[in-house]
Amino acid sequence: MDNELIFRQAQSCETDRIMQIIRQAQARMHAAGSRQWQDGYPAPGHISADIGRNRGYVLCKPGVEGPLSVIAYGAVVFDGEPAYDAIDGQWLTDEPYVLVHRIAVADGERGRGVAAEFLHRVETLAQERGVKAFRIDTNFDNQTMLRLLERTGFTYCGKVVYRSGERLAYEKRI
Repeated sequence: MDNELIFRQAQSCETDRIMQIIRQAQARMHAAGSRQWQDGYPAPGHISADIGRNRGYVLCKPGVEGPLSVIAYGAVVFDGEPAYDAIDGQWLTDEPYVLVHRIAVADGERGRGVAAEFLHRVETLAQERGVKAFRIDTNFDNQTMLRLLERTGFTYCGKVVYRSGERLAYEKRI
């Protein structure tokens, strides 16, 4: 992956671009037959809340004429996920963990390892904070995400439930 990529916290002025990337991901999931993100989630309010809580992160690359271009987004959470407390299965660890929600990559950047690089940068951030576990979940029919999790070394641990339904839960020791 390109060393020029910059991983940083998202800024509120980037919400429109982030939502454009989210809408692209929603359209791809719909076209692939996935039911994930087909109910208006995530909405601009989710992204604004992420940014306001210092959870929104972007991966950027230099633009052709200078400014950085946001190519991926995700919510990086270090203070837990309540749904994970009631897993139908077993986590690999009982340690503090980092998790990612709402990860999405811009259409023009797909197939270039951007999502894997985003997850790698989250791992590095977690390691810098002394966190040794990484958790994530996805819908059973999100084949792109399921392949990414397998390629990046995550282990299936069970199922978690949100208001919107059941999700497959994964963890990786880092």
